[in-house]
Amino acid sequence: MTVEAFEVVKPGFFTTIQDLGRRGYKKFGVPISGAMDRRSLRVANILVGNCEGEAGLEITIFGLELRALSDSVIAVTGGDLDAHRNGSKLPLWQPIRVREGDAVSFRNLREGCRAYLAVAGGIDVPPVLGSRSTYVRGGFGGLEGRTLKKGDVLSVKKTESDLLRVLARKMPEELVPRFRSELALRVVMGPQDDRFTERGKETFLSSKYVISTKSDRMGYRLEGPQIEYTEYNIISDAIVRGAIQVPGDGMPIILMSDAGTAGGYAKIATVIGPDVDLLGQAEPGAKVRFESVSVQESHEILRRYEEEIRRIKDILR
Repeated sequence: MTVEAFEVVKPGFFTTIQDLGRRGYKKFGVPISGAMDRRSLRVANILVGNCEGEAGLEITIFGLELRALSDSVIAVTGGDLDAHRNGSKLPLWQPIRVREGDAVSFRNLREGCRAYLAVAGGIDVPPVLGSRSTYVRGGFGGLEGRTLKKGDVLSVKKTESDLLRVLARKMPEELVPRFRSELALRVVMGPQDDRFTERGKETFLSSKYVISTKSDRMGYRLEGPQIEYTEYNIISDAIVRGAIQVPGDGMPIILMSDAGTAGGYAKIATVIGPDVDLLGQAEPGAKVRFESVSVQESHEILRRYEEEIRRIKDILR
């Protein structure tokens, strides 16, 4: 059973329905898609009593305005996009009761660039290949494979959660991330770092790069010192989220949630998963630099990342 929860009054800059992505279809050329900042979506769902992978809204930069069509419980996490309810500041990283007729809006970019709105029960749209995530370039998933538009109605699955108990939850302040305009991204070198000169690899690891305005959910193009290579073309092979390609101009591209499944540019390194979440909150103009870690170190960082989410779940029970 579903309930109509919100009507879209203003769609905002780029608002889509996302979950944690569709897996198992890369061999058919289908990207994973899903939230750019997975941790924030997972925590938003935990806060409202959902499973971590339920679909929510990914709101980019500002401009979204919703009108509540029924009573519900929501949580807004991720970047601070100046969220308001009925003209008053809406608290982030905690469950909030929304009444029928309430207006929820996102007015300005303050910190980070993507907010996540989860609703108790989860946004209900038809799954495509096992996921409700929107893949705009492919035109499928979410609502008709597109960004939200004025007049759209968002329905949610009816929940059996104890909403009074859910509303009593409070996220510990020390577990709320801060999103910076300058990031140190940890990377595992390779798989084609042998296609770059020693000077090129040193440039990559010692320089700061600026995120270009030509960046999107497919990839972040960087501007900065040119990375010297011996050969940038390879036989096309598999792409993963966080892979860093270097095309002929020597400017790195970090592949993100909507990246294709294969590519023919040499990949100098791969950003580790937890840091891709942080990168998903970086707006054009933000600066990044890279720090090399081993595969073993990346596994330990991921273990701590997952342990923190388990801790959040335990605290919020």
